Amino acid sequence: MGGINEATEVARGISEQGFLVMTAAFFLVLSAMMMVACFKWFKSIITKSMEDYGESLKELIEKTNDQNNMLSDISEGLRPETQLRIKNMTSEFFNLSARRVLEIIEQVRKENHISDRNRTHEKIIGNLTTQYEDRNSRFDYFTYRGKRLSCYTNPEWIDWVAEVVENEIYAHTVNDDRAKTNVFSVYDRIKLDFYHRLNNE
Repeated sequence: MGGINEATEVARGISEQGFLVMTAAFFLVLSAMMMVACFKWFKSIITKSMEDYGESLKELIEKTNDQNNMLSDISEGLRPETQLRIKNMTSEFFNLSARRVLEIIEQVRKENHISDRNRTHEKIIGNLTTQYEDRNSRFDYFTYRGKRLSCYTNPEWIDWVAEVVENEIYAHTVNDDRAKTNVFSVYDRIKLDFYHRLNNE
């Protein structure tokens, strides 16, 4: 009888030990799976944070560069020698345009039937528009406060000059000195308008 009891105890012990081993193994596997899941979760959080940080840093660099460019443009505009260089250079362009307008006046007087005022007006506007666009194309090579100099010009200048040209062409007496004075006077007005635009825009 004692042998049977001992065998039963041994069997019970083995069965209980086996259950404990199975339970421990299950918990070990479950713990390992949870650790892997936690590591992946932490990795995804860190990766996302690094990506967000990289994007934020990129935006910050772009904004910093934009601000540096703006500050550079502002500081350029505040330097008196920059405006002086622009004024000297553009003054020569405007003076050249004034001399060309005097040639236009003389040419229209000689070559056109000025009795047809509409046709004469169209020719004058065409010549002055070509001159205006040619000067702007040369201004495009220079910048001020980050903008091309042609951005500071005004298409109304064409009408200002056209009015002076027509007044000289249709004047009762031909007077080259008066024409020269009036043409250079309107270009002085254009220069002032240009310089005001440089400072106000």
